[in-house]
Formats: sequence, structure tokens, C-alpha cells
Amino acid sequence: MARIAVIGAGMGAMAAAARLAVAGHRVAVYERAETYGGAVRRFERDGFGFDTGPGLLPLPAVYRDLFIKTGKEPLEACVELVQVDPSARHVFADGTEVSLPNASRAGIVTALDEALGAGTGGRWGDFLVRAREAWDRTRRPLLEEPLWPNWQVLAEREPYPAVPHKRFLRTRRAGTLAEVGACELRDPRLVALLESHALAYGLDPRETPASAAVLPYLEHAFGIWYVRGGIRELARAVYERCVARKVEFSFGAEVSGVLEKDGRAAGLELADGSVVEADFVVSGVAPGVLDRLVRGGTAPRGEGEVAPQRGAASRLTVLLALRGARPEGAAHRTVVHAEDREAELDALFGTAGGMAARATVTVLRPDDPGLVPDPGHEAITLTSTVPAQPDRSGAESEVFARHAEDLITVAERAVPDLRDRLLWHEVRTPADIAEETGAEGGAVPAPALAAAEGRLLHASNSTAVSGLFTVGGWSHPGGGLPHAGMSGALVAGLILEGPEFRGSQ
Repeated sequence: MARIAVIGAGMGAMAAAARLAVAGHRVAVYERAETYGGAVRRFERDGFGFDTGPGLLPLPAVYRDLFIKTGKEPLEACVELVQVDPSARHVFADGTEVSLPNASRAGIVTALDEALGAGTGGRWGDFLVRAREAWDRTRRPLLEEPLWPNWQVLAEREPYPAVPHKRFLRTRRAGTLAEVGACELRDPRLVALLESHALAYGLDPRETPASAAVLPYLEHAFGIWYVRGGIRELARAVYERCVARKVEFSFGAEVSGVLEKDGRAAGLELADGSVVEADFVVSGVAPGVLDRLVRGGTAPRGEGEVAPQRGAASRLTVLLALRGARPEGAAHRTVVHAEDREAELDALFGTAGGMAARATVTVLRPDDPGLVPDPGHEAITLTSTVPAQPDRSGAESEVFARHAEDLITVAERAVPDLRDRLLWHEVRTPADIAEETGAEGGAVPAPALAAAEGRLLHASNSTAVSGLFTVGGWSHPGGGLPHAGMSGALVAGLILEGPEFRGSQ
């Protein structure tokens, strides 16, 4: 039985801890905050409740697998999963709208044809077929296996089978997501639909490789789910599964260093001066935090190195408490697209790193009585991508307060009576994310993607320090709830089976 010390109680770290504990190891988690979940938090006030991190769950099979592998009770016995239908309502710049059914290609094609015009659904449907090819080609190496030592193969090869097209008398293939939209979808509303999936992860579609087509495909193929009571309930269930498997948690326990002996991780030093001995150390913190804890750095093993993906984007979240009941039939999720997408991208990803006045806003309106004081009220969450903010000055807070007002104005296109019903609102900035996760500037990691010379790959789960492993959104296979859970499975496999582990079959 090995002693395993885990730094942080985020979703990936807890997923690894539960798997290692059920294999018979003694696992202890040290978390500097007073609670678990990492970015998966909850805000409560006056009987209202809000998720302040992810609000929806794609690919629930990852957590179903975790619960199957760590106990008798399946995931559905611990939380209530609700399939969101429609998966999203989209409000485009020209005022047209479309509601897309959940996990139905035929239904999506029909809905697009009816809302945007004949032929639009067929083009999107054909795109999804090609996106499936990219998914099939990258699923195992990007999600289910440790990062290959020869990771350059993933960096150099574009898995998306772009359609050849003529341009300037030459045959070309789309290399970026924006080029896929321009060449294969053509309708600006379909382009906005496509690019919104990259933008949600803080990726500039003009530079993001075509392989990002897997992002809308993943949602289309496996559906979007809501956890009754909020995604925080999923974090609670994973935490309770860890406790049931005898994982020990120490909250308010800040780690000040990783101990090494003979070139191998040997435990942790805590900020209070105490020492924890361990045979393995699993780190679930942001890369910059881990770099400060390890003497000599944490470069991944392998032929060449993959630098940790440094996110430049964060999220602004506005929590709205409304009087009046949620209208029957209201969409759970509405994406209100920017009136000028190019200006939005220039503001976000330009050298100045600013914020567009009328940005793309995601409006979440869960039909969940557990989030409101009574049926006569509604809780709504607005989110928008913003630049990460290393500066945490008071001036920044004022900027975000003004930007939050802009988000509310944009959201009125989805909820026309929003301001008339508004009781109060709370603003969650990148500084709040930085405080909760330790990520510099409140940056939010994106999922790993192939091509683009490897700049959208994440550091491998193994490190240059023997016995030290990384887990969570900032390590392979990247950000997002499913990817965090997958990282936990990969780290557990590497510890239990050694470096020859190649993923579940």
C-alpha cells in the first residue's frame, strides 16, 4: 500500500484520489481553501443559488465511469442528471433565432433549415460528419491515453478532413476553425454558431486549428446535461465518494513545497512547517503554482517537451436574482451572439486585450426549484469570455462592473423583461477565479487540441520528477469537466500500472 499525497481538491484531483484509494492505497488530499471542487463553486444569497464555475456537463460518461470503478452506487444514484433540451437557443446578430435539439443530427438539420433557410441544415450536418472523423482520429491519443512521448505527431497532423476549395486559382484546405466556417458553412450565422464553441473556451477561432471541430461534435454526439441542484452537486458527489473510499482531506492546508529524495518525490512541506511523507505526489494545481513548489521545475518526460498551455482568457460571470417565475418552456441555455464578431475577437485577442461592448453572452436559466427561494423567483447566470487579468487593482473591478452592465443589456435580447424583474446581481471576475484556482490572472484552461504545432496540447501527466504527477485542467488532456475527470483516470493508471500504462481498452 503506497502513501499518496494530493495537492488540491479540484475535480481531476478528486477523481484520481478516489481511483487510487479504491485500489488500496492510502490517499490524503491537502487543499488550501476551506472546501473542495476547485473552480466548481456555488454562490448563495437570499435563498438564491448559482454555479460560479461550469453550469452544464458534457460527456457524462466520464463521471459514470468514475462511479462504476470506485463503488457500487452509480452516478445517477448520487446526483440527478437531466438532459437539456433544446441543447441551446441561439440568437444571432441579425435577430434570427434557432433552438437546437439535444443530440439529434436530423433534428438539428431540420431546425436550422426552418430557422435560417433551406440548405443551412445540410451544410451543418455535413460539417458534423467531418467533425466526427476528427473525433475518431484524436479521441484516444488526446483523451484516453497518456500523452505520447512522440507528441509531435499530434502537433503536426491536422485530423479534420477539410473540404478542398478553390482560392486564387489554387486548391486549398481550411486550416483554422474560422476558415472552416468561411469555406464550408458560408452562412454568417452558421459561422457564429461554430465559432462560439471555441470562444466559450477562450480560443480565437481565427488561430484555432480546424481540429477544434471536435468541440461542437462532442456536444452534438453525447448531449448536454444538467445536474439537479447545480454542478456543485457533482463536486459534492465526487467528494463523498472519496470520503467513502477512505480518502483523507485536510482543508486550509497550504502546500509550500514538494519534497524530493534521490531525484524522486518524497512528500510535501506545508505552510505551517509540518512535513508529509509520501511515495507519490499528485498535483492538481495550476502550472505556475506547481513551478514554485518544485525545485528545478516540472518539465514533462518524453522526447522533447510540451510546455503547459498558458491560457490568455478568463470568464466574467454575472449572477442575477429575478422576481417572477421562470416562464414555462424557456430554454435552459441561450447564446446571444455578438453584433460584430470581428470587433469582439479583435478586442479579446488583440494586443490590448480588452472587452467588446456587445460581447457574446451565454444565458443559463435552469428549471430548478432548489436554486430559488420560492416558485415566484428565477435565478439566471450570464457568462462571457474576457482576457485573463494579472492586475487585480480597484480600477479593474470598476471596468468589470461596467462590463457586467453591458452583459445584462445583451442578455435582454434573450430575456426581454430582465431589467424590470431584476432584484440584485453579483459579479464574479477573473480575480475570483484566480483566488479559487491559483491560475495566473484567473485564466481558464481549454481542452487539448491536435495540430497548431502543439501549442494547444497540455503538459503530460508525468513530470521530470519521478513519482510526481499532474492532474486537472492544466495538464493532459486539458480543461473542462470531462477532461478533468479523464486526467484523474490517466494519473491513477500511471501510478497503478507504471509508465507502460496506455489507457483503458
